[in-house]
Amino acid sequence: MKGIRGKSAFVTGSGSGIGQAIAARLATEGANIAINYRKNLAEAEKTHELVHGYMNEIENAGVKHLLVQGDVSQEEDILRMFDAVIREFGGIDILINNAGIQTPADSHDVTTESFDRVLDVNLRGAFICAREAIKHLLAANKPGVIINVSSVHQIIPKPRFLSYSVSKGGMQNLTRSLALEYAGRGIRVNGIGPGATITPINRAWVDDPDKRAMVESHIPMGRAGTSEEMAAVTAFLCSDEAAYITGQTLFVDGGLTLYPDFRTAWSSE
Repeated sequence: MKGIRGKSAFVTGSGSGIGQAIAARLATEGANIAINYRKNLAEAEKTHELVHGYMNEIENAGVKHLLVQGDVSQEEDILRMFDAVIREFGGIDILINNAGIQTPADSHDVTTESFDRVLDVNLRGAFICAREAIKHLLAANKPGVIINVSSVHQIIPKPRFLSYSVSKGGMQNLTRSLALEYAGRGIRVNGIGPGATITPINRAWVDDPDKRAMVESHIPMGRAGTSEEMAAVTAFLCSDEAAYITGQTLFVDGGLTLYPDFRTAWSSE
């Protein structure tokens, strides 16, 4: 895709799942890739090997890849990671805010500590990373791209996942507000909203045939998505092909946000 080759991208939470697929896809497009992990170095190293394999296929000499450890809920970790990536790559052009967690519980049983932890990672961390990326881009007087990996649950309530839904609802307005504020400075901010996706975080239903069938019964296209499909849309939004798009969340969900219960006209006939 146009405009990615030679750029430098920092992908948070890219040790596995959607983040890993995004890192790999951007590598195939010729970008320098900084792979972030919190604790699981083994998973991050798998991503690093995958990215390295793609890098070896790219003719553009000078393309780099880097592992950076850090917890995006900790501001000092974020500042340290940005310093390391900028020092290694000479700058950052693309930020992918992908790191995220979820904790199931009945809402009346959610502890303040648990609620804060999810928002600290999913929303506060995304804000701090976006802030640091924007500060860097403005100081360098160059355009850039921020992609926030949100969820269909920024608009679809998810019982027993209150903090997750709240964090993703906040991410929607983080995306829109930053996009509006910095559009005139050449910084585009968009989001993707994955639906049910086959990733390690969803192993509980992915590996259970009955649960998977139940999940997929709610999806108009009749199947869960893949990390690679999420990565392809992300790469498009990072590219110059999407140069006139900002402030949008593109739902990649097989139609899940189309109110699937209305597939038959039960309300008006």
